[in-house]
Amino acid sequence: MDIKKAVIPVAGLGTRFLPVTKSMPKEMLPIIDKPVIHYVVEEAIASGIDDIIFVTGRSKRSIEDYFDGSPELEMHLKGQHKDDLLKMVEDISSMVDIHYIRQKEPRGLGDAIMTARKHISGDPFAVLLGDDIIVNHTPCIRQLIEVFKKYRCSTIAVEEVPREKVSSYGIIKGKPLEGTLSILEDIVEKPSIEDAPSNIGAIGRYVFTPEIFDCIRDAGAGVGGEIQLTDGIRMLNDMQKVYAYKFAGKRYDTGDKFGYVQAVIDFALCNEDFGPKVRDYLKTIPDM
Repeated sequence: MDIKKAVIPVAGLGTRFLPVTKSMPKEMLPIIDKPVIHYVVEEAIASGIDDIIFVTGRSKRSIEDYFDGSPELEMHLKGQHKDDLLKMVEDISSMVDIHYIRQKEPRGLGDAIMTARKHISGDPFAVLLGDDIIVNHTPCIRQLIEVFKKYRCSTIAVEEVPREKVSSYGIIKGKPLEGTLSILEDIVEKPSIEDAPSNIGAIGRYVFTPEIFDCIRDAGAGVGGEIQLTDGIRMLNDMQKVYAYKFAGKRYDTGDKFGYVQAVIDFALCNEDFGPKVRDYLKTIPDM
């Protein structure tokens, strides 16, 4: 059973990056010359997904424009015989089948995912959060899909998180099964350090059976009065097994200012054209 559909929620307000996110979605913040969301979509495609549902909100139109055709720009590049740039622009608009559904108001991640229910049509599906970039030879979602194919159960990506950030994540309690795979025993949304069952947090990659929708609906509002995905996962775990997988790869939380800067620097250093110049420049910066 392959996973061919993915939901990418991008309806958040991006308040941690105000004022720039007043008019620009945080998912469109550039990592050198490509926006964050481009890397997320590339991961989905590299994982075998060919049908993507963006859950958008107000002021997110630029995401739709980015993945749409651009006749004026394409005509200009063609007239200037800039064939490489023309191909790059055309490829963006033909990467994958993309659909857009609007979340009418920001009521939480669980609610955003619920809006895609009709399009999912009872199939297992992936969820990729639009502000996490994960770098690895085998894409993170592909790793989760392989676990799903073996066990036929929902699987969430997890990693150790710093103690001071425990209260920002859904924190799990797991029973080790094999390698980096655990059976989920419990998951708690944004617990205090004292109440957290571990320092292992769920990050922005999931593969779900369609039963997650009923669980999100029945769980209702949770922390902050929002409909939390974590509460739905917790209820799903009472019905069927859920697995937690410590993925291989490096994650950049670009929804966090420091995580965003890390991504920009690391991607710049890896650039074949100017990476060495960036490295030399960093060496010239005096200790602050």
